[in-house]
Amino acid sequence: MTDFFQFEADFVDSLRCIPMQVRYKLDTCGIKLKLSDWNHMTQAEREALVELPCSTETEIQAYQDYLQQLIIKHTGTPPTTLPIEPEPAWLNSNTIPNSIQDKAQEIGINITLSHWVSLTPLQRFALIKLSRSGHENKNFPKAIAEFHLH
Repeated sequence: MTDFFQFEADFVDSLRCIPMQVRYKLDTCGIKLKLSDWNHMTQAEREALVELPCSTETEIQAYQDYLQQLIIKHTGTPPTTLPIEPEPAWLNSNTIPNSIQDKAQEIGINITLSHWVSLTPLQRFALIKLSRSGHENKNFPKAIAEFHLH
């Protein structure tokens, strides 16, 4: 899963921000990664976090271990752990979260269940993250366009 979204194009070459696919893996393995910690990592370490798989139980554990070691190496303190959602909304293709419907309506878009079903879990994850209050939401309309939901 090394696909970057077009709405991330302004920073993926340098990996100065945490790309959605890494954020997806962070939620999957239950580790909070601060942008400041990400910025202390080498380019190779960031690329490894992009490339490493994080789907099966074994991969998730290996990813978690690797990330914890990196954070301790760069900060001297273990990372904050987050609860792992047993049934995350991005894996549920039958229900569109209210935050997405609300954000879509703000920009005059109606997302149908057939749209939602057609998205990949990573695309659904991106929309969920981009629709949350307090998030920089300028990329939500870009993601809507990129995922052909307009």
